[in-house]
Amino acid sequence: MRILIIEDEVTLNKMLAEGLKEFGYQSDVVETLKDGEYYLDIRNYDLVLMDWMLPDGNSVDIIGDIKIKTPKTTVIVLSARDDNESEIEALRSGADDYIRKPFDFDVLIARIEARLRFGGSNIISIDDLVINPEEEKITYKEQDIELKGKPFEVLTHLARHRDQIVSKEQLLDAIWEEPELVTPNVIEVAINQIRQKMDKPLGITTIETVRRRGYRFCFPKEIS
Repeated sequence: MRILIIEDEVTLNKMLAEGLKEFGYQSDVVETLKDGEYYLDIRNYDLVLMDWMLPDGNSVDIIGDIKIKTPKTTVIVLSARDDNESEIEALRSGADDYIRKPFDFDVLIARIEARLRFGGSNIISIDDLVINPEEEKITYKEQDIELKGKPFEVLTHLARHRDQIVSKEQLLDAIWEEPELVTPNVIEVAINQIRQKMDKPLGITTIETVRRRGYRFCFPKEIS
């Protein structure tokens, strides 16, 4: 499970990231709305934990866009505002929960677990192809496909952005924890494994290479 933390208080965002790590969550931390929107564009998050007031605006203003782009992403607003009107505004803007500061970390974890448990499925289903990110499982016409690790994550990311051309750099940023430490060639290796372990045996095409631009998920490929 991956969580985006948008919080400008350095001590708090560090505490959140370290605490979430102990419970098995991966997290990215940003301090502004602008950086938050950048990460939301390049990565898939199960949950966004956001402070209300940020240096460059109110996080509540972007909840609607998050829900339009990724409806299954859970959004929890953290706020020092303790009035009912603010809570109502956040929830009506699309937030799944509203937690007042200061808060107990154990209670926060329990609320996160509850929201992720009932937040809905992230399963991607396209014709006879089903990708289940939570179980790292792929089936095609009820046949299980053995594709794990980074190739699975690359396929899943492209499938979630199937209307877009995704560059190697975007894939690296979205999937690798430290993209600056690996070369773009790892993307080619992952794509090749997808084609060898999945496309070729099944006689299908899931990913096409767009020269000089990147890759695009193309299943089911249209016949021109």
